Amino acid sequence: MSPGPARVVEVDPARLDRWIDGFTQRHGQPERSPGADPQAVPFVLSAPDGAVAEVLAWAPGAVDLPARLGLVLVRRGGYAVGLADGDRLTDHHCGTRYVQSRTAAGGWSQQRFARRRGNQADALVERVIEQAADRLLTPRRPRADGLVVGGDKALVRQVLQASVLGRLTDLPRREFYDLPDPRLKVLQETLRRGRATRISIAEPEPA
Repeated sequence: MSPGPARVVEVDPARLDRWIDGFTQRHGQPERSPGADPQAVPFVLSAPDGAVAEVLAWAPGAVDLPARLGLVLVRRGGYAVGLADGDRLTDHHCGTRYVQSRTAAGGWSQQRFARRRGNQADALVERVIEQAADRLLTPRRPRADGLVVGGDKALVRQVLQASVLGRLTDLPRREFYDLPDPRLKVLQETLRRGRATRISIAEPEPA
């Protein structure tokens, strides 16, 4: 039986063996084989009933979960920067900054609004750059082995374009752009997701 559409699940690394046990119970003893590109898919589980689970690499350039992660989250309503050793935040800072939303008004008011909004966004980006440089970099090298970013894609891109953060951009990276305004709780949840093992699973559709 051929598998149906694939979906991606996120599994805590400590629970991966338990997840595989559950997959085996549901679908039968699977055959384990290397992925077509082991740097992207370290191994594949192919079950007797047609179910297929591809265990994905942590990120391009990193098959395994990095031991230490740097996190940089930014949206118009705030930001969070953190450093984690395993599943524990060892350093972090969360802040709030207000960047006005777009408006449909025109004329001089529109131009003044755009300048003010641009200045607010620039101030937010500069603050995040300062925090990221202070908490995630030593004078010679990054404190982290991998980077997790998220929030507003355009603002994240502006932050990472800063020359002072150049060494961070060379790290393997995961990205999450479906986050609410960063707060400590959001930072902790993003760390959990950033550490998760991603598995693409396709199961047989019911007859």
